Amino acid sequence: MVAIRSEELTKYYGDVRGIEDLTFDVHEGEIFGFLGPNGAGKTTFIRTLLGFLSPTAGSAELLGHDITDDRALVTAMEQVGYLPSEPGLDDGVTGRRLLDHYGALRGDTRSEELLELFTPPLDRKVGEYSRGNKQMLAIVMAFMHDPSLVLMDEPTSGLDPLKQERFHEFVRSEVAAGKTMFLSSHVLSEVQKVCDRVGIIREGQLVELETVEELLSRGGKVVRVRVRGEAPPEAFAIDGVHDLTIGAGADEGLVGHSSDSTTASFTYTGDYDALVAHLTGFEILGIDIEEAPLEDVFLRFYGDAPDSDGPGPGAAADAEPGAGSDSGGSD
Repeated sequence: MVAIRSEELTKYYGDVRGIEDLTFDVHEGEIFGFLGPNGAGKTTFIRTLLGFLSPTAGSAELLGHDITDDRALVTAMEQVGYLPSEPGLDDGVTGRRLLDHYGALRGDTRSEELLELFTPPLDRKVGEYSRGNKQMLAIVMAFMHDPSLVLMDEPTSGLDPLKQERFHEFVRSEVAAGKTMFLSSHVLSEVQKVCDRVGIIREGQLVELETVEELLSRGGKVVRVRVRGEAPPEAFAIDGVHDLTIGAGADEGLVGHSSDSTTASFTYTGDYDALVAHLTGFEILGIDIEEAPLEDVFLRFYGDAPDSDGPGPGAAADAEPGAGSDSGGSD
């Protein structure tokens, strides 16, 4: 079954591209990670799905309901939760009053349970809250009506490490119970830790769609090897070696010691039999091979992309001009 279906979904702000031709499905019962830096189009996609923005072209469905049909979207939203990156909360009322208000509007079957995990000071005005307390209140509001699909935009923003881990455990338990989670983030470690599949978005367009495991396998392995004697870079010039660095002397991260040695570090994406055969030509003093971090894989898509604070002509945008924070904020 499909929880989210996007067919060539496109949103332009005048001549500025927000998202373009996004086509993919999110399956029921999975944690789908939507990965990209700020300004890539992540928030624009979520706000278009939720009806905050009207698509320029294409179509999409939430839980089988057409998002361009107002009545169908209202029906879908009864089963959808939304956790924005910057919750637009009324600072002049207490957290308890906000929960009561949202409970009256959408239903409340879980707030008591959720407040045992996430603990905002309900009897204080929201304007007095820290960033983390606002985020915890928003988490409770997103899940209190027990939705079957939750769209989350940078959901752990403002949470301390312990609360982040608690949130990740909670999300995994929700999916184990049959819920579907769509998690937009630029925090690579978070996506790698909790997501089943990942879509990578760049300048408003989908550039990759894979399982986390597949992305990591394509990223190769990080290899550190220390060999006896001097070895120039050319000695490691074999197919599949990337980002090679050469250093002299011992590497504390490797077993063994020798001052008359060379340490080579590189990412390897080639045939491992070929690597082993090549290394037999050296006297190996120590070797370490580990999974390449998702950051390295991500940089294959973004290494040459400029890091900008806002959209330029033709670039992706993540805030509709003039939109308020209650529509979800910027990406």
